[in-house]
Amino acid sequence: MSTHSTPPPTTAEETESTVGGTDTRAGDIVLVVDDSPDTLSLINDTLEQAGIDVLVALDGSQALNIARRLRPDMILLDAVMPGLDGFETCRLLKADPALASIPVMFMTGLTDSEDIVRGLESGGVDYLTKPIQPNELLARMKVHLNNARLTSSAHQALDSTGQFLFTVDIDGRMHWATPQTYALLSSAGAIESDLQRQMIADLGVWLSRNPGAGKKLKLTGLNKPLAVVYIERRDGNTFLLKLLDDGGPAGEEVLRGKLSLTKRESEVLFWIANGKTNREIGEILAVSPRTVNKHLEGIFSKLGVENRTAAAGIAIRALNPDS
Repeated sequence: MSTHSTPPPTTAEETESTVGGTDTRAGDIVLVVDDSPDTLSLINDTLEQAGIDVLVALDGSQALNIARRLRPDMILLDAVMPGLDGFETCRLLKADPALASIPVMFMTGLTDSEDIVRGLESGGVDYLTKPIQPNELLARMKVHLNNARLTSSAHQALDSTGQFLFTVDIDGRMHWATPQTYALLSSAGAIESDLQRQMIADLGVWLSRNPGAGKKLKLTGLNKPLAVVYIERRDGNTFLLKLLDDGGPAGEEVLRGKLSLTKRESEVLFWIANGKTNREIGEILAVSPRTVNKHLEGIFSKLGVENRTAAAGIAIRALNPDS
């Protein structure tokens, strides 16, 4: 999972910048992707005057790398670029659950309605034609940044409840999930490409049949039995679903039984064996990294080891006795 590297949220004491009558929140990070130096210069100056931090990419591949590392609040994307064009770049962004919620605005000299539709279908939220008008750009950005903040707040509220919730589109592709959902999918191997493709296909077929609220779909072919429960259809073609552990001992339970650990110690060790950092484990288990470290001390003592690598090795052997 990617982490958001923006500064802390703006407080009530902080002021907002105003350019051309359009207020924008100081501290927002916007990635601008264009192969034209003139366009980049104009947009950079406009956004910096509005108190917005600007990241720059010259092509789609570079944009994807920057977005994965720094996760901007918004992306302004040129539609026509050499190599990976804006439409395909946007599709790849929306296919990544960690980046899918970032609003993407297209910029291009193309004015055909077919190109506009193509941009929106690839996941864009808006479309600006060149030459870019600074005031219009800021006004539209304000709307989409505010919408993204509202959506993010709702997601954070759901994250904090510890529920196994996620959203998908009509084809079954995941757009957002709580940390607990990612953790459960990971433990079942559903993040691996082949198994993930099968899950997406199964969800797409199921959703095409218009399941009612509370209806359940058993996922097949995974490393542990999981099921999905239909909650509701949200805006457009977005569906809210809940993930269930559908029986069978979880990896944490196996470690607890074989290694005489507490419930929390077995959970921490399970995710250590899956390569997670203390911070990531803290997000999954809704505890602080410091608490994770305290549990690790107990694990090391009980297993008679001195580091996480040795502890992970014992866990892996316990979970895969035939390997």
